[in-house]
Amino acid sequence: MKIYLVGGAVRDEQLGIPHKERDWCVVGATPEELIGLGYRQVGKDFPVFLHPETGEEYALARTERKTSPGYHGFDFDCSRSVTIEEDLLRRDLTINAIAKDTDGNIVDPHGGLADIEQRVLRHVSGAFAEDPVRILRVARFAARFRSKGFEIAPETMQLMREMVDNGEVDALVPDRVWKDTETALGGQNIRTYFEILRECGALRVLFPEVDALFGVPQPERWHPEIDTGLHVMMVLEQAEAISTDIGVRFAALTHDLGKGNTPKSRLPSHPGHEARGCKLIRGLVERMPVPNECRDLALLVAEFHTHCHRALELRPRTILEVLEKTDAFRRPGRFERFLQSCEADARGRAGLERRRYPQANYLRRAFAAAAAVDAGAIAQQYEGRKIPTAIRRARKQAISEFRRSAAVEEQED
Repeated sequence: MKIYLVGGAVRDEQLGIPHKERDWCVVGATPEELIGLGYRQVGKDFPVFLHPETGEEYALARTERKTSPGYHGFDFDCSRSVTIEEDLLRRDLTINAIAKDTDGNIVDPHGGLADIEQRVLRHVSGAFAEDPVRILRVARFAARFRSKGFEIAPETMQLMREMVDNGEVDALVPDRVWKDTETALGGQNIRTYFEILRECGALRVLFPEVDALFGVPQPERWHPEIDTGLHVMMVLEQAEAISTDIGVRFAALTHDLGKGNTPKSRLPSHPGHEARGCKLIRGLVERMPVPNECRDLALLVAEFHTHCHRALELRPRTILEVLEKTDAFRRPGRFERFLQSCEADARGRAGLERRRYPQANYLRRAFAAAAAVDAGAIAQQYEGRKIPTAIRRARKQAISEFRRSAAVEEQED
């Protein structure tokens, strides 16, 4: 029996990146032998075991054979005769197909070290095309390692396009698509993930609502970049800079979906895109297991981001309506994420990335004024249905007083 460190830990070690977990490959052993040594089997599709002391994953070396469409359609051979070189051959990218034995010797049969040096994401073999999940993984790796200068090899991108054309991507289940997308949203260079999916054609299959935004014009006065798809990618960049919250980033991705089906006769304007966008978001989250918090924030941003942009012009009654409909009084944390999402939208425009966004602070201060109203004291003065009306009236008055003081401050400045 021989044991090898494999995959991401070896790759990251070569890149000088600290790795959080390690994966191991076991050659020349059987499940019974590992169980006899105290390992605990956890794999269902193929034998994976947890080390009795470290809890790290140890998988038997295996080969695989495609038997049906999709990423579940494989037969595996995990016999003791499978070599480390054969196991590495089934992996996705050459930079992930490197192993290191217990003596520190590197096993690199597919040129992974050279591709790390040259900053290339290249598929190991033609078997790459048998598993559509690998398109998602390549997009994630392209985003993760963009800052280190990695690019996808032209032949790998061509293979990904062929996989889309052949319908392999159609077999991806929504749960798996969201899992990889959620990981990408929580990482760096998020726009790269979606741009790679679009470049190979997978975006129109997996996220047709987002793909439809590219090529749709917007008024140059407000959007110097003009293209709505490009705008959304820029908003993603701003959301990434502003917040690590996945909900904020998902809202950035989906806030303008309604512009994708604006009647051509109305372009480049997009009247009513807010309501159309909410409908598309609901369809997307019904299709994919998007967490409720992400869904709810995305719907709020899609519906009210234009209100936020016009905050300085809104009447007290309208400001209060925005606060109530965003549930700011009960969920102030979500209201803050709403403001962050709107700020990302305002800055996600060509040449305006560093613009000030006073609307966010304006609404924060308006909310603080309304929230300072003592609802409990008002409740003691009224009965039944009169209580909510009285509270709303007091909050509206507080917002009015704030607006007057803000106007005085602006004049003094």
